[in-house]
Amino acid sequence: MSFKKPTSIKDVLLHIGVVLGTSILLVVFLFYVYLPIKTNHGETITVPDVVGMIPTELGEFLERRNLRFEVTEDSSYSSEFEALAVLRQVPRPNTKVKENRKIYVTLNAESPPLVRMPRVEDLSLKSAQMVLKSYDLKLGKIRFVPDDFFGVILEAKMEGRAVLEGEYLEKGSTIDLVAGDGYGNTIFQSPNLIGLDQEEAEVVIIGSGLRVGKIRDTKTSQAGFVVQDSLGLDIMEYRDVSPGSVQQQYPKAEKILRIGDPIDLWVYQPDSLSTGATILDNQ
Repeated sequence: MSFKKPTSIKDVLLHIGVVLGTSILLVVFLFYVYLPIKTNHGETITVPDVVGMIPTELGEFLERRNLRFEVTEDSSYSSEFEALAVLRQVPRPNTKVKENRKIYVTLNAESPPLVRMPRVEDLSLKSAQMVLKSYDLKLGKIRFVPDDFFGVILEAKMEGRAVLEGEYLEKGSTIDLVAGDGYGNTIFQSPNLIGLDQEEAEVVIIGSGLRVGKIRDTKTSQAGFVVQDSLGLDIMEYRDVSPGSVQQQYPKAEKILRIGDPIDLWVYQPDSLSTGATILDNQ
């Protein structure tokens, strides 16, 4: 086929128009017909969340969604997942991808790696919890023992034995903590105040690190005193107390108390109008 040589401006413009029209048609066909068909333009798949799944179920799960997966050489460990479960995935869940896209997954290690036991002694309870979590160690039971500072860690234990700083443990191990209760070794017996006058009894209470509780008047003069019989055994002997003296107390003498606990007093006042039974009368 031969082309007629242009002999006029009209012929030149006609040829240029044909060339431009053909080019435009090719561009339109390429970008709006061929490439969309070739690449499934506009057809995307939402990546599902596969974290926690195991490879044996992952293949079929992704195949039904026109996706594939590949296990990376990297591995990690989390005690929150079973062995060989998916820990991480790329692309992330809810990402839009093309069909047949490959999902790269990182699996949980088959056996827990070892970590050194961090130092938790002398830390606060909250700080110790954060440190254990950062080492992927689980917090177990918390036991409080007498100590001057509340919540300060005194010891770490695992399965009943002490765990030393730097000791190798499996990730995910459960660590029990022993912490101070804030009371120190301030557990003692309640002082015996029966028979003391009110002012003297209050001095003894405050001097023992306790608090004066409620003061009640009573018309009952009889109070119980512990004495020893001829065999050396303790017996209760009842006798009168002086006006203004302690006739009853609560808690009773020798009961276990802590610093700051209150002691209530019943003071014998002959002219008192308080004649009702007290909680101690009913014990």
